[in-house]
Amino acid sequence: MDRELTMATPATANDTSLGPRSEAAFARARAVFPDGTTRVTIERSPAPRYMSHGEGAYLVDVDGRRFLDLNANFTTLIHGHAFGPVISTLERQLRRGSCFANPTEPEIALAELLCARVPGLERVRFVNTGTEAVMFAIKAARALTGRSGVAKIEGAYHGAYDWVEVSQASTPATWGAGDAPASTGYYAGMPQAVLDDVVALRFNDAEGARRLLAAHADRLACVIIDPMPSRAGLVAPEPGFIAALQETARAHGILVISDEVLNFRQAYEGASARYGIAPDLFTFGKIIGGGMPIGAIGGSAVTMKVFDASGGRPALPQGGTFSANPLSMVAGLASMQALDRPAFAHLDDLGARLRARLTEIIARRRAPLTVTGAASLFRIHPKRVAPRDFRESFTSPAETKVVVALSRHFAEAGIVLPAAACACLSTPMTASEIDLIAQVFASFIDRHGDLLAEIAR
Repeated sequence: MDRELTMATPATANDTSLGPRSEAAFARARAVFPDGTTRVTIERSPAPRYMSHGEGAYLVDVDGRRFLDLNANFTTLIHGHAFGPVISTLERQLRRGSCFANPTEPEIALAELLCARVPGLERVRFVNTGTEAVMFAIKAARALTGRSGVAKIEGAYHGAYDWVEVSQASTPATWGAGDAPASTGYYAGMPQAVLDDVVALRFNDAEGARRLLAAHADRLACVIIDPMPSRAGLVAPEPGFIAALQETARAHGILVISDEVLNFRQAYEGASARYGIAPDLFTFGKIIGGGMPIGAIGGSAVTMKVFDASGGRPALPQGGTFSANPLSMVAGLASMQALDRPAFAHLDDLGARLRARLTEIIARRRAPLTVTGAASLFRIHPKRVAPRDFRESFTSPAETKVVVALSRHFAEAGIVLPAAACACLSTPMTASEIDLIAQVFASFIDRHGDLLAEIAR
């Protein structure tokens, strides 16, 4: 075991500072990065915490503080940090070479594993990120239908491709009528043509999905759905909504894309199978790379012929210097092979126990909070009633204060809890970690009654 890890001291409720090394690192970073970071998703209070290393379910920052990690690089590290089988296979592969212009056998093995697990998945193409996977899935839908429009769920995150960023960050001032969500821009200068190409749907609004998909069918190539959109509330899809979306799409020749980049961790066969989605195209990422950069597009053999270059230029050319690179392939294969049915059963049990514990604590203290999620995912909402979609999960200024205070309280107690998004569990965790999370959550409610009272009015 790493000697530095064993000597690390946990953060305590009495120490709210980041520590001098994190502060010094941020000072250096601000001289070379636009805001001192290279990802907008980095949390800071007011500076980000810099990490030294991780092992299993825990992280250690550069100042020696040890944290239980409920972020796992945005749900990617389902086996936690420095997972032994991944480390071993990466070491072997590095000695053989990190990347080639030619294909390698491990990419076949990882594709075979995915196709064997996921119903309806017969062919796969590997890329480097979830964003790329979504981008090429949408391009595939356009190539197959001859249409350009995209329908998506309001508030859902699908990466950094213009068309799926539309209505990702709508607010009450911009999101429009409940029965006709507005297409809102995500960044300054987003082309109006992009906004005009996107139809926003409300999650779990079956009638709205039927009506809007039918009304815009002549221009829609696809509808993309995250089975449980994290930023839109991390709430489960209702069967009636899934049926309405799929039936209407099929009736009008609109392809259905299931984005499982985050939610593939929900089940051995994936989230689509769990919720009764039978998509034309899948997108994957995060856990299938074992901690290395990865993305994948998949579907039936017929649908995926859009990428087939065996007879010349395909309908959709797709390349990428690092696509299917052997490091990502061997790491992903080792991680997914270890993610067997018993591993999923363990995660399901931990997740169910944690959500039940948190819900029980809320009920006993009559706190204005709720918990959503499934499998190894959970999200705490500063609301008395669990939301059904993005608009209901949107937080007021007072509710946002609660979310920020919750994340900081957890950090002080030695737990990394993402603010205002989903948190996740990993296979190294046990009942002791569930107990710790529950205890810290209870102490937050007990200590922050003033903040909670503001949102309970």
